[in-house]
Amino acid sequence: MLSMISLPIFDIPANMLVIFLALLLDLAIGEPPNRFHPTVWIGKTIAGLEKLSPKTSIGQLLYGVLIVVLVPSAWTTAVYLVAVGLNSVHPLAYVLVGAVLLKTTFAVRMLHQAAANIRSLLIQGDLAGIRAGMSALVSRDPSSITAEQATAATVESVSENLTDSFVGPLLAFAMFGLPGAVAYRAINTLDSMIGYHGRYEYLGKASARVDDFINLIPARLTAMLLVTSSLVLPGQNISSAWRIMWRDHARTESPNAGWTMSGMAGALGITLEKVGYYRLGDQTRAIEPQDITRAIHSMYLVAAEASLLAIGIIFLIAYF
Repeated sequence: MLSMISLPIFDIPANMLVIFLALLLDLAIGEPPNRFHPTVWIGKTIAGLEKLSPKTSIGQLLYGVLIVVLVPSAWTTAVYLVAVGLNSVHPLAYVLVGAVLLKTTFAVRMLHQAAANIRSLLIQGDLAGIRAGMSALVSRDPSSITAEQATAATVESVSENLTDSFVGPLLAFAMFGLPGAVAYRAINTLDSMIGYHGRYEYLGKASARVDDFINLIPARLTAMLLVTSSLVLPGQNISSAWRIMWRDHARTESPNAGWTMSGMAGALGITLEKVGYYRLGDQTRAIEPQDITRAIHSMYLVAAEASLLAIGIIFLIAYF
């Protein structure tokens, strides 16, 4: 198993070093150019297959099942063969290239930058810039969004994406190596591209359901880590975070997103609302741009906690 690879010099599981180097790459450099980004390549694969989809509802439904099997399987197989080939050359080659590949499955720095950009625009009162920048964080139409709604949407995005953009792929890597992390990212990309109602009601149904399933554990674990982090972070309240998370987590359409968003709403003592869809938390004060900063602090602490957990899982798999 790739997760059992050890470096002879250090006699430690290679995947521990892969995680460490991948985190350094994300924090120091961020995202590679699109032309070199595997997630972008996965997206292009999905876009190409989408063009071939049938026109009938039943045809799209069946084709959607085929896509959600084919895309992750193809990319997982490719990454597995690359990883095996690298290890046959030298475990260090696996660590170095594996760190680059793993880094492309998560994006803490990019999420921070997108959220911090909205916070800066809110402080400047640049509503036009806010509306233009919201597309990097949310899929909803931002053309009529208010400053307060933009603040709430940014906090929501940071808390929800903690699962998809970090904890989920890292747990998949810890348990199943690079193929697991890439499979997770492929399924998540499928959901983000075609897992919506309306135009993709039938084509994306299988992708949405599979994404819901693979995030059942990561979303709840992320929420627990987020609540735990509120114990030590300034401006947050753990008892409120715990109470609101359990009360409001089922109010979103997604079976997973409500866990982290309601936990964040409770921790900050604010209300997070998407009009006509959900309302999370008890508003004890007005939301403010500083809440975005507090959400970013939670993101980094949860990322640190999840990293330690992933390293612990790798250790247990390797030695027990």
